[in-house]
Amino acid sequence: MSLSRRGVLAAGGAVGALAATAAGTGGAAASGRGHGPGRARVRTGFDRLAADGYRLLRGQKVGVVTNPTGITADVRHIVDVMHPDSRVNLTAVFGPEHGFRGTAQAGGSEGRYDDPATGLPVYDTYLKSGQPLADIFTASGVDTVLFDIQDAGARFYTYIWTLYDCMEAAALAGKRLVVLDRPNPVTGRAALGPVLDPAFATFVGRREIAQAHGMTVAELALFFKAEFLHENPVRLDVVTMSGWRRSDFFDDTGLPWVPPSPNMPTPETALVYSGTCLFEGTNLSEGRGTTRPSSCWARRASTTAGRPP
Repeated sequence: MSLSRRGVLAAGGAVGALAATAAGTGGAAASGRGHGPGRARVRTGFDRLAADGYRLLRGQKVGVVTNPTGITADVRHIVDVMHPDSRVNLTAVFGPEHGFRGTAQAGGSEGRYDDPATGLPVYDTYLKSGQPLADIFTASGVDTVLFDIQDAGARFYTYIWTLYDCMEAAALAGKRLVVLDRPNPVTGRAALGPVLDPAFATFVGRREIAQAHGMTVAELALFFKAEFLHENPVRLDVVTMSGWRRSDFFDDTGLPWVPPSPNMPTPETALVYSGTCLFEGTNLSEGRGTTRPSSCWARRASTTAGRPP
């Protein structure tokens, strides 16, 4: 299904039509607000996949791209849930920036190791793309790659570009990709801010989307496939959420928040991140490494000298 990029950028809500195309995975929006901890109104893609008995994964060797945000509504990690379940043949984990268990700081990863909790091999996908990443998928022996990571709603948050790279690499390796949806924490009401100039494409902005893109992870996957990766399309399935509304902030969902990265401690940080992260390219510090990242400001000279701003 094709969708005009300009239309999506002008009205983020339009991508909801794409999400409904996932066979057997669409969910109707629910009414009402969140119901407090442990009683989430919104059901994530993983929770719906599990409730369906993992039918999409039957007969497949499965690897999962995830990090500490890949949790259930009752705050269990999806790898720890799937690994002992006989209905899932989980054989590998792929870690993004900060790593699978989230122990690395910005610009770092955990490398290749065996997970002490499960014994599963963990492969490093950070800054890997194209054929090198396809070779990792091939070497892992998986048939299907799951992707389940909480995004922050900003173009320069690296996990969405790990998704993009995984889509490209899965197509090269002949693997299927299944994207499990999670909420955009800053709503999906609109796409805001400038669109990336392709002349400045990097890992923190591979393709031409708005600064605040207004899409969920599954919507981004469908959008990437339709607009940018259609020449060698990946075999893609998405498992959408149920109960999520485009006007929902993360606190409206009733879901537990796990920091997607060390400097994204709260949903409120995500609200200001897409507007403040740009200042990293100046002589201002936005508080990275403090208890209030993206919410406090100082001149770099002042912070370096140890003087108050």
